[in-house]
Amino acid sequence: MSASPFSFELLATDGDARAGIFHTPHGDIPTPIFAPVGTQATVKAVTPAQLGEIGASLVLSNTYHLFLRPGADLVAEMGGLHKFMNWPNPILTDSGGYQVFSLAKMRKIDADGVTFKSHIDGSTRRLTPEISIEIQEKLGADIIMTFDECAPPEDRAYSELAMQRTHAWAERCLMAHRRSDQALFGIVQGGAFVDLRRQSAATISSMDFPGYAIGGLSVGETKAEMAEMIEVVNAILPADKPRYLMGVGAPEDLVNGIQRGIDIFDCVLPTRLARHQAAMTHLGRLNLLNAAFAHDARPIEEGCTCYTCRNFTRAYLRHLVVAKEMLAATLVSIHNLFFLLELTRQARLAIQAGRYQQFAEEWLAGLMDAAE
Repeated sequence: MSASPFSFELLATDGDARAGIFHTPHGDIPTPIFAPVGTQATVKAVTPAQLGEIGASLVLSNTYHLFLRPGADLVAEMGGLHKFMNWPNPILTDSGGYQVFSLAKMRKIDADGVTFKSHIDGSTRRLTPEISIEIQEKLGADIIMTFDECAPPEDRAYSELAMQRTHAWAERCLMAHRRSDQALFGIVQGGAFVDLRRQSAATISSMDFPGYAIGGLSVGETKAEMAEMIEVVNAILPADKPRYLMGVGAPEDLVNGIQRGIDIFDCVLPTRLARHQAAMTHLGRLNLLNAAFAHDARPIEEGCTCYTCRNFTRAYLRHLVVAKEMLAATLVSIHNLFFLLELTRQARLAIQAGRYQQFAEEWLAGLMDAAE
């Protein structure tokens, strides 16, 4: 049997924080890392070339959306997702589970899977663990996810039932998975309940996936609950496999997640904020529609080396926003994505230097000072 093209190399630790490399067929992913989200095979307002220039090494696409439009068969016909979206580096696709539960209309969940009506045209569709894996194998991403069920974090009865389904569906995903050039990650669920999270982490760990994800967070629970769930789960997950916190992208959440042993993050937040005139900075968010920036010759953030900050002023960006020019979303997206990627780059350096605790304290203190 040939060796797996995937491996996780742990380079350094500082407390629970980890710096490593996840090796994939389309290149190495240095961790910790933030993955820009390209829901429909595109990161909104940003080209693949621009993603490469800001240092993105992993992007995420969405199984649910690509299943509905344009369809996995068409993507496969075009040579797979890497060729279709002209992104040569690693890609991760989620299973579609979260979107079924958050976007789909008139969904009916049973032990086998989910029947739902498309939010696009109302057509009746069906997703099961086997169908999700089939779609993801046609899409051809490097990292694919098991089909899971995300429950409201404070609903214990629903969280327990969804967790049990997630475990059963994970086993079926393993059985259905055929492509050796794709790493299938298992997903831990359990809401905001310590005992359920422990049970889920132990069960999913026993299935020996090449990587693990923590799902069902950043969906309404408190920051303290999120931190507690991460600590509970990471105490059980294998230390020699990458850990992925799904759908989390606020800077403070990245800092706290890395401190607790998370390796991979993804979120639509940086590009969504950009489309709503908000720029990320070390002192919090900047509303570029603010009239105070009309004559401001400074960049979004002093010292930032992104393309936007090197070349454009707040005054110009505000002008684009007021004029409703498309370039505004592109330039602010470039900055926001660079901002999170730079955060993870600096975190890696701090871990390798044995000073992550100081790095985290300084980062969080800056945000707290700005809030006051």
